[in-house]
Amino acid sequence: MSAPLEHVRDLAAFVTESPTSFHAAAEGARRLVAAGFTAVDERADFDTSPGGYVLVRDGAVLAWRIPAAAGPTTPYRVVGAHTDSPGFVLKPRPDIGVAGWQQLGMEIYGGPLLNSWLDRELGLAGRVILTSGEQRLVRTGPLMRIPQLAIHLDRSANDEGVKLDRQLHTAPVWSVNRPDLTIMEQIATLAGCEVREIDGSDLSAYATTPPEIFGPTSEFLASGRLDNLSSVHAALTALLETTDSDLITVVAAFDHEEIGSESRSGAAGPVLVDLLSRIAGSLGATPDEHHRALADSVCLSADTGHAVHPNYVHRHDPANRPLLNAGPLLKINANQRYATDGVGAALWRRACRQAGVSTQEFVSNNAVPCGSTIGPLTATRLGIRTVDVGIPLLSMHSARELAGVADPLALSRGIGAFFASV
Repeated sequence: MSAPLEHVRDLAAFVTESPTSFHAAAEGARRLVAAGFTAVDERADFDTSPGGYVLVRDGAVLAWRIPAAAGPTTPYRVVGAHTDSPGFVLKPRPDIGVAGWQQLGMEIYGGPLLNSWLDRELGLAGRVILTSGEQRLVRTGPLMRIPQLAIHLDRSANDEGVKLDRQLHTAPVWSVNRPDLTIMEQIATLAGCEVREIDGSDLSAYATTPPEIFGPTSEFLASGRLDNLSSVHAALTALLETTDSDLITVVAAFDHEEIGSESRSGAAGPVLVDLLSRIAGSLGATPDEHHRALADSVCLSADTGHAVHPNYVHRHDPANRPLLNAGPLLKINANQRYATDGVGAALWRRACRQAGVSTQEFVSNNAVPCGSTIGPLTATRLGIRTVDVGIPLLSMHSARELAGVADPLALSRGIGAFFASV
């Protein structure tokens, strides 16, 4: 098996184990601990011994490796990513229905392509919090579906497009003529508890169709949640494989990027600032020494970007049209929707040369404003140079996105060279 294909198969396995941000954080930590990293409790003192460490905060996972020669002014090489994806979250009092159907009340999370969720078998996954305070992860198999209206009942659908009311048309069906059923009874059974023991929950829909590698030479990967588990997986893989860096290497996979990052586990919150401060404190750094270390530090904001769409080339910049399998993106925006500047761009290109991988630029068409990432937030929160990168996709924010098989490994190798750079 080729190295890119092997990497993508492992990415597919990671995505399959990570239907929600909580599962992604747990799976990332599990992999790191299995490789010898030490799980850290935020309420305990931080160890200064050389080695790898990992902590989970809700749907975020942060991991770092301290080299043997680390001191108070040792710089950091940080990769930031995010564990969440657009979709649907279960509402309180979720059991609804009409005309004999059992349906579930769902709140739209972030900016999904709503039509891509139609006519797919969906599961429900997340965490429940028991009266004891214990948290348990749960996931169903295929459980529900948002059915599309038949063409016979909407003759204009193919000409005028499918128009979905966000409240009326997005409630999935999960049973019929069974008013005795409640979804929390199903969840309680999965969690191994009684419904009365569940005091809280964070449950989301996910597409149950597994990732698929396809194409005449197996060049494509179709999967949910490539935005942004592709970056999380690439960064964690690079962290595990980069064992000889003299720098403090960090992966920060945040939650809630798709809704603005303003949470205790999001990039706009204090979790990364606190982590770096605690590492510095454990190494005996004074405030001045910590600032000196940050001044020499760099962050890669790793998130997916847009490949040129062959059916909509006019939506892309005419001179910058990234393709799948042509290398990870260097994402640039003059209005600082991405944090890349000339110095950061040169640093990324140098890392890619050292890794032996190609890179390609992404910049938006002036008439089609781009989204943003954790990059500007991290640069603002920490004051460290930040560069936006990531693999190109088609169908971003669809329930099933499309990537090139070669790009995830190329991104991981570029990150590995970044971790090792001085």
